[in-house]
Amino acid sequence: MIHKDLPSRKRVKKAGDAVRNGTPQDEDLKVIDEWRAAHRTVLNTFQATLRNRASKLHNKNITVAQRHKRRNTIFNKLKRFPSMHLARMDDIAGCRLIFDNIEDLRLFRRDMHQSRFKHVLRNEEDKYNYIKSPKETGYRGIHDVYSYNVSSKNCGIYNGLSIEIQYRTRVQHAWATAVEVVGYITQGRSQPKFDQGNDKYKFAMQVASEVLARAYENSFSCFRGKSNHEIVSMFKYIDNKTSLIDLFKKINSEHIKNYKYKNIILIIKKDSSLEVKTYKSAVLAMDGLFELEKNLPSDTDLVLVGGSSSKDVQEAFRNYFSDTTDFVQLIENGLKILSEDIL
Repeated sequence: MIHKDLPSRKRVKKAGDAVRNGTPQDEDLKVIDEWRAAHRTVLNTFQATLRNRASKLHNKNITVAQRHKRRNTIFNKLKRFPSMHLARMDDIAGCRLIFDNIEDLRLFRRDMHQSRFKHVLRNEEDKYNYIKSPKETGYRGIHDVYSYNVSSKNCGIYNGLSIEIQYRTRVQHAWATAVEVVGYITQGRSQPKFDQGNDKYKFAMQVASEVLARAYENSFSCFRGKSNHEIVSMFKYIDNKTSLIDLFKKINSEHIKNYKYKNIILIIKKDSSLEVKTYKSAVLAMDGLFELEKNLPSDTDLVLVGGSSSKDVQEAFRNYFSDTTDFVQLIENGLKILSEDIL
């Protein structure tokens, strides 16, 4: 149940419907911001739990980060899915874990499923297993959705709110970063992540996913029936058509910086340039997010992210820094691996 001081699910749905219909009033936007802000406690609880578990695995290299879903991203999702109920959107708050390999990922996730906390895993084990069954776009990773559930009187008012946990390997994360950067470098005209835009870019990222899955993870993605020789030829052909790898190489990435604070708002402007603001606490960052959303142009994209350090933030959200270095290296080496396998 949602506390009476928070927007009711009915009111949240109404506000979401208004956005979808293009008729939101100031009160609707206020309700949506209150709903987003309510997920802060849920996010803080889960990120602390995940970091604590990761820190105990001293022999594992695990990156943990969290983010609040952007207002613009919520609006776009409502418009893409006409039947979506905003109060049931399960990824307004999200945590991301990045592992060195699939085995570490699976072991960590298994331990999470066996945890004794009262939070409720809402999905069946393989419902969002996009490693076992990759998306048509080439996306690979695993998602879980939990409902927040605690006994505390202070925090119990948030029981029932959802959070999405994303599990990826570093190889899968490199691909997911690159697919978002395609959207930036084409100024939104192509969005392979959402199966939108130029089919050439979509095909290029599908083949890239297959290269990475085979070369590094003994797995498959979109083209299971093709031989290694065919996959290498397909990628070289589409890369020649799109110059995708050259485009990535020419991107002027934001230099890696040691930001003073780990609560970060990324401001992505219409020209795809990036501005970074840091905040001492998560509360100040959330307040800053809402203030920026009110005052900046509507075509400015804002995202609130956090991690145990600014380095973790940049690792987990490389797409916002247009950093595709890992992807390019993995693809070029992966093509060599598959080519050697052909001989």
